[in-house]
Amino acid sequence: MTTKQRAYLKSLAMNIDPIYQIGKSSITPEFTTGISEALEARELIKISVLKNCADDPKELAGILSERTGSEVVQVIGKKIVLYKRSKKNPKIDI
Repeated sequence: MTTKQRAYLKSLAMNIDPIYQIGKSSITPEFTTGISEALEARELIKISVLKNCADDPKELAGILSERTGSEVVQVIGKKIVLYKRSKKNPKIDI
């Protein structure tokens, strides 16, 4: 992903709300499955990491990216933005 593509996705992500939250149980297989399904439906999602989660948000982003085949757009504070092009219905053209 180029820096221009990343900047475009960041600008799109500014207007969306987090749809998932990572809590003290961290990343479970069910959570990963839900993220994969959300990425297929929306392509660009935002995840918030709650205060009771002891893990580092950047490490969590890397793990989720690896398990779902997505790309980390950005990690700011306790917010993670992931992107994965939809196979069935692509919406975002980068």
